[in-house]
Amino acid sequence: MDQIIVHGNGPLRGEIPIAGAKNACLALMPATLLTDQPLTLTNAPRLSDIRTMTALLQSLGAEVAPLQEGQVLALSSHDLTSHRADYDIVRKMRASILVLGPMLARDGRAEVSLPGGCAIGARPVDLHLKALEAMGAELDLRDGYVHAKAPHGGLRGAVVDFPIVSVGATENALMAATLARGTTVLKNAAREPEIVDLAECLRRMGAQIEGEGTGTITIQGVDALHGATHPVVTDRIELGTYMLAPAICGGEVECLGGRIELLSAFCEKLDEAGISVEQTARGIKVGRRNGRVRAVDVTTEPFPGFPTDLQAQFMALMCVAEGSCVLEETIFENRFMHAPELTRMGARIEVHGGHATVTGVEKLRGAPVMATDLRASVSLILAGLAAEGRTTVSRVYHLDRGYEHVVRKLRGVGARIERIKEE
Repeated sequence: MDQIIVHGNGPLRGEIPIAGAKNACLALMPATLLTDQPLTLTNAPRLSDIRTMTALLQSLGAEVAPLQEGQVLALSSHDLTSHRADYDIVRKMRASILVLGPMLARDGRAEVSLPGGCAIGARPVDLHLKALEAMGAELDLRDGYVHAKAPHGGLRGAVVDFPIVSVGATENALMAATLARGTTVLKNAAREPEIVDLAECLRRMGAQIEGEGTGTITIQGVDALHGATHPVVTDRIELGTYMLAPAICGGEVECLGGRIELLSAFCEKLDEAGISVEQTARGIKVGRRNGRVRAVDVTTEPFPGFPTDLQAQFMALMCVAEGSCVLEETIFENRFMHAPELTRMGARIEVHGGHATVTGVEKLRGAPVMATDLRASVSLILAGLAAEGRTTVSRVYHLDRGYEHVVRKLRGVGARIERIKEE
């Protein structure tokens, strides 16, 4: 296994290009199953999760060809050979469940293994299944698989009122509804930019959708969708992560392609902490205003609130802030697993259930630490940049699921970081 070695750093300066959004691309790719015509995605990130979704779609008979070093994906599902998403692939990534709605809507049947994924909470798929049942799907859970059939004549429009906001369930229901007979209304729908991006792509494919980005999305089903070309939206989580690098180290970095509206709540917290955030013609420029960062409280919330996927990284910043703060995690349980690793570096953190109290210290100390999940891994790298001495981060395969060229991008702004084979 690889390790990442980080040495305590001085100020960072320069530019970091931000990739297309992993979470958006993982929803856009299954949209190919809705049509027999080609779908082309530009600005696609080069990540292990994208390769996993590629393997899953190919196992169903779809064609997926990376072009231009992977930043363009050409997809075609003109001749599906299987409707079974096997456990061996699905267990690697929870987003695999997103093939269920499109297959069911187009061909009236699907068998999808219950998914796996990283250990940050249960994240059950019951909301996906209830939405499809509302559209008339007949579901049978047995042998670890969802066996789904559409009624004679296909799925039908329905009112789906989600009891809690779920990005994945909104995406699955949205794709399925594009080919359902009649009108579907999704209430308490997720509002994330990734949902808006999926709706825009589906509209390019001929879908009739209104209300994306609000809590109510209305879809008028059509007989068929056609091919399209669509650019993947900027990855707001990668954007927020790299915005924190100059916040924790000092200096000034411009994140190319960034837009403040993708992270408005996050940017407000940076402002409270004493970090300057400026929209430019090319992206977002970030730097400390003066002196030490101030501690600020944070509560994670569905979009447009503070993203749960930036909580670990923000905690790393708060570890060297002046004062104490409370970080409240309301989205996933078990999402403070990075706290003990940060404590190994001298951080002062107390975790009680869904709350973590962080009291800032003047300096962290480099130490051997272990990544427990995707966002925890990059939080340890950020902490290493702010620490005295050498930090060795193990289990960095988590990192490859969500960040492309992290070492190259940080080196490009002056970070002392390298990736090596484990000793």
